[in-house]
Formats: sequence, structure tokens, C-alpha cells
Amino acid sequence: MRVLRIAHHAVVSAWRERERRLINQGVDVTLISAAVWNEGGRDVALEAEEDGFVRAARTVGRHPSVFVCDPRPIWRAIGEKPDLIDLHEEPNAMITAETLLIRWLRRCRAPYVLYSAQNIAKRYPIPFRWIERVSLRGAAAVYVCNNEAGRILHEKGLRAPAVLIPLGVDTAVFAPAERAAPHTEPVVGYIGRLQAHKGVDVLLRAAASRPHWQLRITGDGPQRAELEALARTLGIADRVRFLGFTTDEDLASRYRELDVLAVPSLPTTSWLEQFCRVAVEAMASGVPVVASDTGAIPDVVGDSGILVPPGDAAALVRAIDETLSPERWTQLRERGLARAPQFAWDAVAAAQREMYAEVLGETGNAYAPDVLVVAYGSPDGLDESLAALSGRLPITVVDNSSLPETQDVANRHGARYIDAGGNRGFAGGVNIGLRALADAGQGDRDVLLLNPDARIDADAVAVMQRALHVHPRVAAVGATQTEPDSGARVRVWWPFPSPWGAWLEAVGLGPLNRAKGFAIGSALLLNARAIAELGGLDERFFLYAEETDWQYRARRHGWSIRVAEVSATHEGAGTGGDPSIREGHFYASGELYIRKHYGTLGWQVFRAAGVCNAAVRSLLLRGARGAAARRRLRLFVAGPVAARSAADDLPR
Repeated sequence: MRVLRIAHHAVVSAWRERERRLINQGVDVTLISAAVWNEGGRDVALEAEEDGFVRAARTVGRHPSVFVCDPRPIWRAIGEKPDLIDLHEEPNAMITAETLLIRWLRRCRAPYVLYSAQNIAKRYPIPFRWIERVSLRGAAAVYVCNNEAGRILHEKGLRAPAVLIPLGVDTAVFAPAERAAPHTEPVVGYIGRLQAHKGVDVLLRAAASRPHWQLRITGDGPQRAELEALARTLGIADRVRFLGFTTDEDLASRYRELDVLAVPSLPTTSWLEQFCRVAVEAMASGVPVVASDTGAIPDVVGDSGILVPPGDAAALVRAIDETLSPERWTQLRERGLARAPQFAWDAVAAAQREMYAEVLGETGNAYAPDVLVVAYGSPDGLDESLAALSGRLPITVVDNSSLPETQDVANRHGARYIDAGGNRGFAGGVNIGLRALADAGQGDRDVLLLNPDARIDADAVAVMQRALHVHPRVAAVGATQTEPDSGARVRVWWPFPSPWGAWLEAVGLGPLNRAKGFAIGSALLLNARAIAELGGLDERFFLYAEETDWQYRARRHGWSIRVAEVSATHEGAGTGGDPSIREGHFYASGELYIRKHYGTLGWQVFRAAGVCNAAVRSLLLRGARGAAARRRLRLFVAGPVAARSAADDLPR
């Protein structure tokens, strides 16, 4: 598994621990980091040290969403053909757009995943809104460090999974000091950027009422001078040490000197705490946490700390006093040490690797697919269809005609039989079967939709399932097929219907439109994850176009469609011998499809093409072909849906 990761924050050596642990777990990682980035209030230059997997890229811009980097390192790294691209950047960021553009220019088909910590539902200005929309549409997954970020992305249109993966801590570095109680003169600490929304001024005001506290403030930022002046004004400058920025071993030592870590963050309209890494590092160091009840802090701290209202200095004092009582201090320290391992880098890397494996399809589907057959009319063809699979795969038969003979056939082949209670159409029958599978606890299995007039064996289905999971975003796999009598190959790839495609047909240029849009649904294997994301078939399509519509929706949501080279046969003409009935259903479904995806205007353009095409053919052709053209002309003039409704073959 070769993964290209892009993360501007990797200038900090400790934050490259995720990549080190991924490599230890067998992942071949290439990491591109900013050459210089502002962390903790000061510029940090990348020092690769022994990390041969990291490459520096010069950047332009300083905001995490408003910067780009020298494209050459990304261009070269994508040219090395990674299996997956991991953008540890927000979906709306310019660096995200830059990377995806290079991916497109390099014709790279590797899936990509994104990262998000944004737990406020923001509507970004153009072009950032466009970047976010496009990047989410094509992402194979997004991993988030708080649940709210995932919820927001799904509201914005993300259809792929949002996987919760916390930020990590090195529990070998951040380890507790050997002591059983807080200091006589308690040491209260703050670690982080010195900015107004971090609420350090609230901590200083709290300390002013407790002359026995010692304050140690680690970090830097634009508010430092203002905070130093406030400490002098409050008369506590002799008890407050501004220690500046540090990392790694020095930072771990500073944690061990503390009795309590204060995180007095202040929520704003544009910012909430998105994770609170310092709380995790404190818990791993055996330091109890007192923090503002805001953003993601409660989820991170759990019951291992005390939460207070943001901006309330008196409440902060009371909570720190409570924490410093020996019994409470010991209790919170033990809870924090027990909680910290879930944030250890090995656990984080394992979750990250599991997500990669899921995206790349390495986990596959542990179960053989369920076969779902919607039957109508005589069960003679059904008997032959089930015989090829009987005893090899689980089969469900949904009977739209409620025939005892069909139930007998299903029972003979060990299939589950469901009486639909009437003719629900193909889409309705499929959805009845999907609901039954979900109710039986089989909703996590792939599903083979099989027509009663199609024949395929279990070995061919296994080939289709392997093709389904060779890439993480394959929604459906069709099967190559032949006619049972002549052995002639059946056309299985068709372009999606469209108004312009109808006019190509009308002017005789239809053969030029050979796009591989959708696979015919006589033997179509659906991905369980795609079913969960897209839902079942649209029951407005009574017969025909339902699988076309489902595959079109899948394409629109970033899934692909494939066809496996297998041995299968398909007889066709499943509605019976009357061509007018088949044509009525076919063109009525076509009208519904065009109206759904192209609107009324699109339908009128499509309909005009159909009228012209049928009129010319009815004049030029003789015999059965001419008669078919005249029937089609009458349908398009009247409107296929209206004509079918009048004949009571379809509901209005």
C-alpha cells in the first residue's frame, strides 16, 4: 500500500509520528510538508532528521485554507503512482484544489481522502465554496477529529464515509512524573497559542485571586505582550512565567512540572476548539485538565477533567481548587492516564490504515453476495436461472405475481420466497427484497440483481465480486452476456439517455455515441456500500430505466461502473410477446428518466427528437420495422407516460 500524504503542519517533528507508525504497520508513506510554517506562534522550519519519507515544499500564504505550495514536489510524488492520496487539509483549502488539479493533469486515478476539523457550519466565499463542493464530491472518505465536522460535511453533500480518527499523542514521550500529590504551591499551566480566543487573560484574572498559584505559560503569539502587561497590572508578574514555544522532550518536561492544565478557550462566531491536543498530552502526562465547556473539548476530556463555562474566571478558580484537593487530583489523574491510550499514535495509525484498506478495497466484502430475483409470470425461466446458483449462493425471490408455482420453484432451490402482494414493478420488487435482506441482518452484503431470463453460475459471480472490490468506489459490475440460442454477444454497455443523444439518433449519428454510461441490469452486482449511500431503486420507474437511473446517480456521487468478462446468457423480452406493451413501458420509463434528470425542457427536446426520428422511419421503412416506427411515433406524439396511463398499464 503506497500512500502520498500532504500535510502542511508536518514541520513539527512530533506531528510526523502518525507517518512513522503507519510505516511500522506496513504502509509505504511519502509525506509532503510545508518547508516553513507558523506553529505555536512562531515560524518552524522543517528538519527531516531521520524521516526520509518527508519532502519539503515552499509555500505562499500563511492561512491553512489560503495557501499554495511549489507544485513540483506534488507533481513528482503523484508521478510515482501512489495507491491513495491522503490530503490532510480542509476540503475548501487552496492546497486541496492545487493537489486535485495536479492529480487530474497527471491522469492519476488513485482515490483520495480528505481531513476536516471544522466544527462550525460555514458558508465560504467563492472560490473556496466551489473547491469544497468539488473535493467532497470525489472524495473516497474524509477523516475528522470531531463528530460535528463529519455531520457538517454530510450536510454539505459528502456521500462518502466520515471516519472519526483523533489526533495522537506519543505516550512514550508524554509520560507521568513519579509523584502522588500536587505541589504545596500548585503549578497551573497553559500550553498553546497566545491569541484572544484562547482565553489566557481569563486564566490570569483567575490566578490574581489565588496568591499561592504559580502560572507557567508555554507558547507564543500576537497577544503575548498584552498578556505580559496584564500580568503586571494584576500584580502577579512575579508568579507568571512566559516560557515561549517548545516541542518534543522539552514540552513533555513542562507538562510533568504542572499540577493542573487550564484550557480556558473562548468560543467565537468563527472558531471553536476542534480537538484540544494539549488536553490529550496532559492526560498522558498524568496532569488533570480544567477546560472550557466548548467545541470538541468535552468529547476529548470525557470524565477525566472538569469543564467550566467559557470566560467565567470565578468558575475556573473553583474548578482548579477542586482539582487540587489531593483525593480529587488523584482520581482525575488516574482517569486521564486510563483514557490516554485511545489517543496513542499506534491506535491512531491503526485506524488510519484501516480506513486506507477500506478505501482501497483490501478489506473487500467478507460475504458472498445475495442473489435477488424479481419474478413475474410463468416460473419456467426462473427454474433454470436458480438451478445455476442453487446451493452456492443465498437467493431471495420476490414474486410480483403471487403464484404458488413460483413459490414451489423457490422452495425447491432453497431460496427465500417473498410474495410482493401485487405487481410492484421491478424497482418495487427490488426494494422489497433489499428491505428484507436488511431486516435479516444482511444489509452489509453485496447484492446481485438477476433477471429470471438470465443465466450465470456462482464462479462467474465471484469474478464479478472481485471486480467490484478492486477499487473502493465501484458501485456496480455488469456481466458480459450472449444470447442462449445463437451465442451472439449481447450489448451490455449503453450511454445514458440524454436530449442531445436523442438528436444524434434522429440524424443518424447514433453509432458515434458509444460512451460506457451504464451496464444493463439483467445481471448486475451492486456494492453494499453504494446501496447504503444511494438507497434502492426509484419506484417511479415501473419497468425499464430503474437500473439506468441508479447507475446515473452513482456516477454523479463519484462512483464508477464496470463490466466483468464472464460467461452468462440473457434471453430478453421479459414482458412477454406483445411488442406494444414492452415499447409502452420502455418509452414511458424513458420519459420519466429524462424529466427527472433534465427537466421539462429537456424532455421536450428529447421528445422532438423522438418524433422526428419515428416520423422519418415510418415513411422509409416497410413491414415490421415500419410498423414499430409508427407505434413509436404515436407514443411520442401522445406522450409515453400519458399513453401508458390511459392504457392502465402504469399509474398516473
